[in-house]
Amino acid sequence: MLQQPSISLLLKPGSVDIDLDDAMTMTPDLKNIVEYLEQHQLKIATAESCTAGLIASTLAEIPGCAAWLECAFVTYSPDAKIRCLNVEKETIDRFNLTSEEVAREMAQGALAISKANVAVSDTGVAGPSNGDSEIAVGTVCFAWAFDKNGTTKTFSETRKFDGDRNTVRECAARYAICRISPYHRTLNL
Repeated sequence: MLQQPSISLLLKPGSVDIDLDDAMTMTPDLKNIVEYLEQHQLKIATAESCTAGLIASTLAEIPGCAAWLECAFVTYSPDAKIRCLNVEKETIDRFNLTSEEVAREMAQGALAISKANVAVSDTGVAGPSNGDSEIAVGTVCFAWAFDKNGTTKTFSETRKFDGDRNTVRECAARYAICRISPYHRTLNL
């Protein structure tokens, strides 16, 4: 019998497992998400690394996406993150490419250079190997940056998704989208 893959919530210390079926059925209810984005006049920029555009692509599945999708950056290499999103080389050197600190700078950079008022970013290790890194395959760091009248608030999380490369990428894209409205609701803007 095959063992069911899972997702781990990486918190300090320890982790919480989430069944992969839950993550796969966490398919964003795009209609409700789009209604929320429109109702709150949110316009999104994505800054994607390991999902390579899947967040933006998923948001673009509904016609009329120009109303809520401003732009998308796919910055896979460290140089692209630095050049396109103004991620500091020192941040990458100190914390690693797969870190919440890099994800936060990616989201903040996308927000700063776009006309969006929310930016979603991810950076991670989709697999099948982790290269030379000690970071586990399936680890993805996310950030959500919100701007209203010049005030920016950024949230970040780290998750571990089990499965093959594309499962990790798909779960990460869905997760990133599903967390936009919960974080936005916490703001008192």
